Amino acid sequence: MEFSNTIKNDVMIISLNGELDEKSAAATREYLDDKIKRHLCGKIILDFKKVGFMDSTGIGVLLGRYKKITDNGAELCVTNLNAQIDKVFRISGLYQIIKAV
Repeated sequence: MEFSNTIKNDVMIISLNGELDEKSAAATREYLDDKIKRHLCGKIILDFKKVGFMDSTGIGVLLGRYKKITDNGAELCVTNLNAQIDKVFRISGLYQIIKAV
């Protein structure tokens, strides 16, 4: 998994590139935690445009970051989900807590 981020106004967009699965979960978790800690923004958007696959391990990563972000009074959103990842979000109920923009 590769990462990049931009910050504009009070919004941080974090672009993910690769697969969000058991193999990349630890690195993804560490990267996101570092960005959340260093740059407290009102909204964090995870851009999935270059993510080809996500499994249940990815759900756990997102839920943990959701808790950290909302505990700091910020909002977590996602964008550019492909059909497979959209299905994971729908089946797991992630859309009930994480908004797609």
